[in-house]
Amino acid sequence: MTLVKRNYNNWNSLLDDFLGNVANSHSEKELNAPPVNIQEKEAYFQLDVAAPGLQKQDFKLSVNDGLFTLSFEKENNQETKVEKMHRQEFSIKSFKRTFTLDEKIDADNISAKYENGILQITLPKKEEVKIQPKEISVL
Repeated sequence: MTLVKRNYNNWNSLLDDFLGNVANSHSEKELNAPPVNIQEKEAYFQLDVAAPGLQKQDFKLSVNDGLFTLSFEKENNQETKVEKMHRQEFSIKSFKRTFTLDEKIDADNISAKYENGILQITLPKKEEVKIQPKEISVL
């Protein structure tokens, strides 16, 4: 990653640059995506996704052509309520995150668990082929 330093003469050019990059490089689902922490352990990579208020069956995880996709689709179920809502700040929106898998990842053994609002995804590393020393006798 490279940090590019820019000089802006006014706030409008700064906002145009920022908003233009955001609008052009991300879909709405990517902007609503929860934060993800990625750790590398000796035998696996671990993704921790902060997603409180969801259920484990709400998540869709898939691997296709070297891409790992994590998504949540929210269905808009409009319920008729008798009570009057004065303010509603809780909202859960659909999201989708895609990660490129390294060839070191064993995609067949990816596992996930959801506990206390954190989705923990384990991406195990493939076992490296160990070269066995071989002794050759001279005839």
